Amino acid sequence: MITMHRHSRVCVNVLWGQMSPCLYSDNLRIPTQTCSLRAFGSDSKGSGNNGSCPDTPDPPATEDGRKIAPLFGRLSRLLPEESLSPEIWQLRELKQEEIAERAEEQSPDDRGTQGSSREYGAPLPGERPMCFGEHVLAEYQRRRHEFRKMFQLSEGSSLQSSFGVIPHESIAGCPSGSVLHTSIGLPMLLRRPSLDEFTLYMRRGPAIAYPKDCSAMLMMMDTCEGDCVLESGTGTGAMTLFLSRAVGSKGRVLSVEVREDHHRRAVRNYQRWRASWSLRRGEEWPDNVHFHHADLQTAAPLLSGWGFNSMALDMLNPHLVLPMVIPHLHPGAVCAVYLANVTQIIDLLEGLRCLSLPVACDRIVEVQYRDWLLAPSFRKDGSFNSRRAPVVEDEEQDSMDDDKDIQTSPPFGSVPYIARPHPEQGSHTAFLVKLRKVFSSSPSRESPGSGRRLQARREGATVTGVKGAEPSRAEPYPTLRRARSPKSLK
Repeated sequence: MITMHRHSRVCVNVLWGQMSPCLYSDNLRIPTQTCSLRAFGSDSKGSGNNGSCPDTPDPPATEDGRKIAPLFGRLSRLLPEESLSPEIWQLRELKQEEIAERAEEQSPDDRGTQGSSREYGAPLPGERPMCFGEHVLAEYQRRRHEFRKMFQLSEGSSLQSSFGVIPHESIAGCPSGSVLHTSIGLPMLLRRPSLDEFTLYMRRGPAIAYPKDCSAMLMMMDTCEGDCVLESGTGTGAMTLFLSRAVGSKGRVLSVEVREDHHRRAVRNYQRWRASWSLRRGEEWPDNVHFHHADLQTAAPLLSGWGFNSMALDMLNPHLVLPMVIPHLHPGAVCAVYLANVTQIIDLLEGLRCLSLPVACDRIVEVQYRDWLLAPSFRKDGSFNSRRAPVVEDEEQDSMDDDKDIQTSPPFGSVPYIARPHPEQGSHTAFLVKLRKVFSSSPSRESPGSGRRLQARREGATVTGVKGAEPSRAEPYPTLRRARSPKSLK
C-alpha cells in the first residue's frame, strides 16, 4: 500500500499538478484529461526542443506488438475493479474496440490460423504440401528465446507450447516453410526437417552420433552409392540413416546392436523416417538396412559371406571385435571408429599393438563447429544505427542528409553490423579414429609403419609422429604430429 500511494502521488503531481483527495476514498475519481508521452534524447539530429517535436517516436512496444501503457493506465490495472470510475471503463472499451478493428484489417496471411483461407500461389513442380502422417519442425526465435519441436501431424491434435497453440488441421495443406500465428498471436515457422535435424530431435535411447561426426565419418570411409557397409553399435539409428542415404538403393548396410532396447528404438526411428519421406517425396526411401540384434564377438556366422567396402564402429571396446570384422573388410578400405574419450583411443591403439592385424592408424581427429552471431546494429529504441561519415560543411551535403532522414529504410551499406562468436557453443562430442586395412610385403609381424620407423631411426629422426606407425615397447602410444627430420630443421 505504501508503494501504491507513492506511485499514485507522483502520477497525479506530474500529470495534473495537484494531489486529488479521492485517492483515500472508496470511490476513486480520475480526471479525464488527455496525457501524452514524449521521448527525450541527446542525439545530434535532435532539434533541442526537449521532445516537444511532433516527430517524436511513439512509445516502445512489447514483444506481441502492444504499446506500453502510460503510468496512469498501468496503475489503474492494479486497483480493484469496483473502485474504478465509469470514465475508466469507457476508456477500456474504446481500447478493446481499436484492437478488434486492427485484427479485422489484418490479412488472412498475417493472422495465419485457418489453412483453408490462405493462398500461397501456384505450387512449383514437385512441391507437395504438408499432410497428416509426416513429421514437421516448428521454430520460434525472439531475441534469446528459442523454441524448436518436431512432431508428427495427426488429425484432432494440436501443437502445444508456452508460445501458444496451433491445431494440426491448420498446418496440413500448407507448404513447407509457412509462418502461422499461434493462439496468442506469435509467429511460428513450420517446415519439414532435414535428415540431420530429424536425427537431433527424434526419440532417443542412447546418445546419438551427431550429424557433424557422421558426415566426417562418411568422408573418411569414402562411402558412395552401391557400397556394402558394416555398422556395429546401432544405438538410436542416427548413423544408420546417414549410411542408408549414402549407399542408395544399390547398396546395403548391415547394422548390429547388442542391446535389444536400442535395437528396437533404431528400427522404429528408421521406419518413421521412411514413412515421412514417402509422404514428402511421393517415392519410397530405399529399404537397404538389415538390422540384427547380436554381439559381434560371438556372431561370426552372421558375417559369413559378407564383404564390406567400409566399416563404422561405435562401441565401448572396439578393439575386441576387430579380429572378427577385419577379415571381411576389403584391402585398402577404411574402418572409422567413433570414441567418446581419449582413454578409449589408448585402449584401441594398445589392442592394435598386441594383435597381428593388417591395420594401420591413419589419423585421429575431432570435429568442431563454431557458431557465429552476425546481425545489424540497433539502438536502444529499436532503430538502426547509422555509419558516421566525416562532417562536410556544404549545403548540398546538408540536403543529402535531410533526404536520408526522410527515407523509412536505410540505404544499402549504411547500417553497421556486429560479428562475433555466438555465446552458446557446442561441446565436445567424440573423437574419430581412421583405421585402414593394409598388407605388408615382409612376412614379419611388424605393422606397415614399422619400416618407415626403422628408416627414420637410421636417419636420426624422432620416431614419434610417423603417420600410421605402430609404437614400440619403449614408446607405448604414438602422437599425431609428423616428426621433423634433422635436415628439415637446418
